[in-house]
Amino acid sequence: MREKLVVEGLSHHYPDEYTGMDIHALDNVSFKVQEGEFAAVVGPSGCGKSTLLNILAGLLPHKVGSVRVDGSEVKGPGPDRGVVFQEHAILPWRTVSRNIGHGLEIQRVPAGERNRRVQEFVDLVGLTGFEGRYPHELSGGMKQRVALARTLCANPVVMLMDEPFAAVDAQTRITLQEELNRIAIATRKTILFITHNVDEAAFLGDRCFIFTRRPGKLKATVRINLPREARQWKNVVADPTFTRARDEILALVREEVRDDDS
Repeated sequence: MREKLVVEGLSHHYPDEYTGMDIHALDNVSFKVQEGEFAAVVGPSGCGKSTLLNILAGLLPHKVGSVRVDGSEVKGPGPDRGVVFQEHAILPWRTVSRNIGHGLEIQRVPAGERNRRVQEFVDLVGLTGFEGRYPHELSGGMKQRVALARTLCANPVVMLMDEPFAAVDAQTRITLQEELNRIAIATRKTILFITHNVDEAAFLGDRCFIFTRRPGKLKATVRINLPREARQWKNVVADPTFTRARDEILALVREEVRDDDS
């Protein structure tokens, strides 16, 4: 498989906005994500996960190390990367369909093709019948589906997701995890998914990258050898492959939390 995202020797420092002291957020981080792979990233609070995603998205400049998407160096935001944040970040004055098609409008995709693609992703994320609704008429989970569909519709090379389900209730979160797994199967998109939830990382990831406490380093990589088609919560909760991977990830993260408290 081709490497779609390559991070080599990435380090990052920034000044604390209150004290002016130098914060060492990331230290010599290197990893590769293959085409069609779902990679999860977990680690203790403050380990630089969101800093990493902002650098990959091109929203935060970096000076040490390199980031390449599909062979091209990341020097700023670009259409080869789609980002889904914890906040819904959809436009309140646009309907579901117009939010999803926003990126295609910017790309000047002809109306007929744009409408076809928008409807394809409306259907894919389960929003059929809600095309004309506005964000204030939607639940939190539906708003996040809109954000996901908008990113997919723009057809980025890599999807970057920063704790996108953290703000929804537990039951909605389970539903969205299963929906995202189904979408990953259908689209074969390359996805990097930031989360603090170990169960979520083990459920969704083909591999999980575990980070140390700050400065964030890649501590370990755990592979979850569970067929994506079998990933429904009612099946995996008692699956030994899932539980072993989850327990291994949890133990690695808890080591960092204990070390940080000592």
